Amino acid sequence: MVRDLEQYSAWRQGVVAALQEYRAWVAAAGLLDGATEQRIGATLARLADDKLSVAFVAEFSRGKSELINAIFFAGYGQRILPSAAGRTTMCPTELSYDPAQPPSIRLLPIETRATNLSTSDYRDDPRAWTVLPLNVEAADEMHEVFRQVSQTRQVSVEEAQRYGLYDPDDPDLPVTLSEDGMVEISRWRHAIINFPHPLLKQGLVILDTPGLNAIGTEPELTLNLIPHAHAVLFILAADTGVTKSDIEVWREHIGAGAGRLVVLNKIDGMWDALRTDAEVDGEIVRQQEHVAHLLGVAARQVFPVSAHKALVAKITQDDDLLQRSRIHALETALFQELIPAKQEIVRRRLGDDLASLNEAQQALLAARMRGFTEQLHELRSLRGKNQNVIALMMRRVDAEKKEFDASLFRLQATRAVFTRLSTELYGTLGMDVLRDHVLHVRDAMGRSRFSTGMRDAVRTFFDSVQAELETSERKVAEIRDMMEVMYRKFAGEHGLAITPPLPFSLAKYRSEISEVEAIYQKQFGTATLLMTSRVVLIERFFDTIASQVKRCFKAANADAESWLKNIMTPLEAQIRQHKDQLKHRQASIQRIHDATDSLEQKIEAFEASQAALEQQKTRLAELAAAIGHAVDAQRIAAAA
Repeated sequence: MVRDLEQYSAWRQGVVAALQEYRAWVAAAGLLDGATEQRIGATLARLADDKLSVAFVAEFSRGKSELINAIFFAGYGQRILPSAAGRTTMCPTELSYDPAQPPSIRLLPIETRATNLSTSDYRDDPRAWTVLPLNVEAADEMHEVFRQVSQTRQVSVEEAQRYGLYDPDDPDLPVTLSEDGMVEISRWRHAIINFPHPLLKQGLVILDTPGLNAIGTEPELTLNLIPHAHAVLFILAADTGVTKSDIEVWREHIGAGAGRLVVLNKIDGMWDALRTDAEVDGEIVRQQEHVAHLLGVAARQVFPVSAHKALVAKITQDDDLLQRSRIHALETALFQELIPAKQEIVRRRLGDDLASLNEAQQALLAARMRGFTEQLHELRSLRGKNQNVIALMMRRVDAEKKEFDASLFRLQATRAVFTRLSTELYGTLGMDVLRDHVLHVRDAMGRSRFSTGMRDAVRTFFDSVQAELETSERKVAEIRDMMEVMYRKFAGEHGLAITPPLPFSLAKYRSEISEVEAIYQKQFGTATLLMTSRVVLIERFFDTIASQVKRCFKAANADAESWLKNIMTPLEAQIRQHKDQLKHRQASIQRIHDATDSLEQKIEAFEASQAALEQQKTRLAELAAAIGHAVDAQRIAAAA
């Protein structure tokens, strides 16, 4: 596993190195404009923040924490995550590594569920978290600190309802009350463990979820963490089989697809000294096929394992027991699905970025080459000409310069329209617009606490947000069309080959919001009446919905701002270059007019510059090819 992730990391670093070399050369060649710098910077930032996330989902007592210990932490010689009968993981727990932070556990108090902020909103607020240091040199001490994740509190029914953690209409919950009528809840809402594990150092993020009931009550899991995980391991137990709640969670929140694996744990319960190995294997196969049938997946996607025996075998180095645990097949499938799928996503995005980068740089070099060719043609045509012909050419360059200056003056009028349209775009895409929609929904919820009006308010919110994005998309198209016309007109008037403005679309943001809405509809769209308990729950869900949409709008605003800032960059670069060429031509002809004996020297200088440009084109193509080779490297696939 470490080797697989190291190879993926090496592939990613190879791409980074090729991109950095490309940027350095482009800058040295004077080809690094604002748009190119922004695009390369954004690509490098994405690669630097690239993570692989794996979520473990199960009802309690399915051996989920034991499975995480067996796969990732057996090298410490003991259990790291608490694992015992009953519930040990009481809140969603993320394990990752940030070298900028010391090893620690960050714990978000459960009381934050009473606010209008989601877990994501608290991530960048250090004051909201309780931080416990981790001594990575002492496994026993780490184990004790990790136990904090399973801490609970006794609260009144009213307080539990306020957090959305108690439903009085659920006939099964009253029996869970203590003798004094109190409810046991988790002390923490979320835990983030910063741990220097070799796999986590390579960019792996492990998500350990509480029992299945938390999938429906913790919005961050339902709307963000599980849907965005690159791999999800859904864990069942051979001794309990597939329950109704298992099937509901699988269908509503996970489902079959790439990176979705089913684990049938605790097969050691079927090991029987009174039966042959063939009989035991046959029973395991029958259970495997039964689970596959109930969940609607192929039997090969169900992996029978014994997490407990796998952990024991790895710690005691018992190869026979390790083989019987069948953990190797699961580990192999996990990383064979996880890494190639993630690599392909990164590769496709890099391919698009590279194509745009190379097209823009090649166009700029071609414009330079065309300018040198035109100047060489003019200079060569001066051979044997008298002073009158040279003076005529000077007047022609002067006229061309005046015509170009007039075009620049007309361009200023277009800039005024561009500024107005940009302001209108922010009028529908701005964060103030979104804030007003959020406040409107919360106000509507306050007026409709016992009716379907709450669902109507959320539905109106999604409709309004999508309408704002549609209006913004039309404004983007208007700006893009205007700029394309201007580009074509300017190029036609002055014989320039200008790269069209960078494309931009809000489609991906509309799609992200549609995905959030679809998850919400699964959770609340079919109920006919919202009781008090559901009211609190839908309020908590809307907090996370608002946070997700806010992040989406922030990203859309940032991308729109960058696009608007750089949309004129290719044209401005060509304008500067053309002005320099006109000025250079004017000066050259003037010098020739003053001293015709320098003509041949001037021609030689331009021919040398032309040859240097050809070398630049060749080098640019080589660097672009190097990035392509790094992106298309098959080392990981070959190793698998």
